[in-house]
Amino acid sequence: MQFKVYNLLPLAALLGLTACGGNESIPVTKTSACVQPVGTSTVVVGSGLPGDPAIPELASGYKLGKKVLTSASYMVVTANPLATQAGCDVLAAGGSAVDAAVAVQAVLGLVEPQSSGLGGGAFMLHYNAATKAVQSYDGRETAPAAATEDYLRFVSSTNQTNPLPNLGNDATGQFLSTKASGRSIGTPGALRMLELAHQDNGRAAWSALMQPGIKLASNGFPVSGRMAAAIAGARTDLLRDPEAAAYFLNADYSAKALGTVIKNPDYAATLASIAQGGANAFYTGPIAQSIVDKIKVSSGGVTSTVAITPGLTELSDLANYKAIRRTPVCGNYRSTVVCGMGPPSSGGIAVAQTLGILDNFNLAALPPTAVSGEGGKPAVQAVHLVSEAQRLAYADRNKYVADTDFVSLPGLGISSLLDRVYLKSRADLISTAKSMGVAAPGVFASAQAQGSSAAEGNGTTHMSIVDAQGNVVVMTTTIESGMGSFHFTRGFLLNNQLTDFSFVPSDASGPIANRIQALKRPRSSMAPTLVFNSAADGSRGDFLMATGSPGGAAIIQFVVKTVVSAIDWKLDAQQATSMVNFGAGNSPTTGVGGEHPAIDPSVPTGGLAGGNDPLVVGLRALGHTVSVAAQSSGVSTVIKLPATSTSGSVLTGGADPRREGLALGDAILP
Repeated sequence: MQFKVYNLLPLAALLGLTACGGNESIPVTKTSACVQPVGTSTVVVGSGLPGDPAIPELASGYKLGKKVLTSASYMVVTANPLATQAGCDVLAAGGSAVDAAVAVQAVLGLVEPQSSGLGGGAFMLHYNAATKAVQSYDGRETAPAAATEDYLRFVSSTNQTNPLPNLGNDATGQFLSTKASGRSIGTPGALRMLELAHQDNGRAAWSALMQPGIKLASNGFPVSGRMAAAIAGARTDLLRDPEAAAYFLNADYSAKALGTVIKNPDYAATLASIAQGGANAFYTGPIAQSIVDKIKVSSGGVTSTVAITPGLTELSDLANYKAIRRTPVCGNYRSTVVCGMGPPSSGGIAVAQTLGILDNFNLAALPPTAVSGEGGKPAVQAVHLVSEAQRLAYADRNKYVADTDFVSLPGLGISSLLDRVYLKSRADLISTAKSMGVAAPGVFASAQAQGSSAAEGNGTTHMSIVDAQGNVVVMTTTIESGMGSFHFTRGFLLNNQLTDFSFVPSDASGPIANRIQALKRPRSSMAPTLVFNSAADGSRGDFLMATGSPGGAAIIQFVVKTVVSAIDWKLDAQQATSMVNFGAGNSPTTGVGGEHPAIDPSVPTGGLAGGNDPLVVGLRALGHTVSVAAQSSGVSTVIKLPATSTSGSVLTGGADPRREGLALGDAILP
């Protein structure tokens, strides 16, 4: 393959860009690019100086006081300050939004390994400001060519026992053992997808974009609160892999603690190989061989030896992996057009269906109360309507949506699922006085009899990026569950993405669309989302908003909450991101995030959790079963504010206070 020959700093001079960038007509004081405002001063992220957001803190459910960031021309929002810094530095030097995404992912795989990395997959939407085109990229993992429909639940056709190690079953009866076996590991897709997007939209040299990750891996970085908590929680599982134990645990096999400075020379070497040889250096040769060897391990352990069922991935599975350009899913909502990721993700369809159903209700008339920088307290009826719309969308998701290269959608496909008449008929099923509990999927004349599946993990992260030319990237990237499969090689964890498939190929209603098949991509709920103003004819107009979140199947709920908060309730990027998490899958339970300061999750004497909270009480009166368990979203949002008579347009950003995220750009102080 051909690589561009210029580096980032010469590129900045070539384009005539200053480090600060921006519009000189904006009557405010600008800081230097890519620094964090601290009072009336600033601090460089990663410097270790007071106010540095990269100084490790204990992980908490919700961090109060996050402020919306306003920038003149470019912005990066990710789940980790060091990753945000890397992406922002790329933009400050004149790189594109995709360039920044490549650098961000290389750093996230190091500093947030429990959530994403080279061993996982990703979905991306890209907006080209010059051509107005929206393109989606599919980097979802694939099942190996040798996989059968029983690959996840049986060792073989002659040995119908569950894969090992045997960790028991989860609450739904699915086999947790598969998560820690080689059977859970799909062929990674994130890197091949990033290379494809970079070939289409990159401006900086690919090799230069690996350097921030190489530098951090070589010099060391402090373990963050979330990473420390993830290591501690996975300690027993990490002990099964000697390489994982050597990296994540101390010599006495205790978990490496908050603030421990660790180096990862193997990861630095992996990135150096990728910098020199592109994605082919990962999908062929020694790195690919290490991945296959790790998937095929049949035993492991540093304190005791346990049996591990190997996967059937071969070198040919990696060499033949293809990232795919796909058509985004777009639907109208109020005076906007909302675009998301289509199959094999269900996120774009489910978000568009939910919003299309809600378009039949006046949510603007049901605003939150006690609005503050933390969002506000949503109204009972608003949460009810949103949750009911989501139940209907999840019903269709669970039955119909899977990898459409293998299983067709009902009717005319996406157009039938998003048809306004169909969505109006779904909206008519909602009562304002009582929850439906569990929704039935829609009926389509051409739909075959088939079963239903709702499985998905939540080891995921999200980034939203806008460059100085107005190009936008939203990318959600994952290794599936926290710490993936616990299999570690060459400095990175391998995913357990195949457990997003249904564990059984059929139920009493017929074959399950999301059953595993050879080379198939498991269904996802990842929902990187772009929102545009509607043109006069209802078509897609100017860019307005970029958002997305980790969270497994609840991603759909987190994204809908954020879009509704911004569009219907006019909250700013930070308020919409911080807003109380609420919503429902297709079950009687509606979640209201008890980690938020606006929610009272306490238990009254003889009552249920949340029984002192008026929102929870009101929902229960409507028939909802309400959970106030903490919800760990990781929303990253950028909203473009239009030009006024006194200033040019500006970007505003918000990072989820439930994680360690940060927004950076050519920042403007108030």
